[in-house]
Amino acid sequence: MSVSGYIVVVEIVVRPELGSAFMPLLLANAAQSLAQEPGCMVFDVCRASDDANRLLLYEVYVDAGAFEAHLKSPHFLSFDAASSAMMASKQVRVFDQLVHGGPK
Repeated sequence: MSVSGYIVVVEIVVRPELGSAFMPLLLANAAQSLAQEPGCMVFDVCRASDDANRLLLYEVYVDAGAFEAHLKSPHFLSFDAASSAMMASKQVRVFDQLVHGGPK
């Protein structure tokens, strides 16, 4: 079975007192990733329905190299430096995309 994408799922818990400062940084990073990185195909930002401080990022890259380029991009490095202390926890998982359903 061939791989059609490189998926990165990031689970973040934001420190409650810093949520309002964190969100603009995160949303700017997502927008810049989509606009400036040809290898970034999807960058969804999701919030738990029952906890505004629990976030999930669903990112799709063309391959692992595109994700590595993302980690070295100026906008990500700036986001990471500004936001790291705002997170209570961060967990990153990677997956190979086997099937892409896409919009109907």
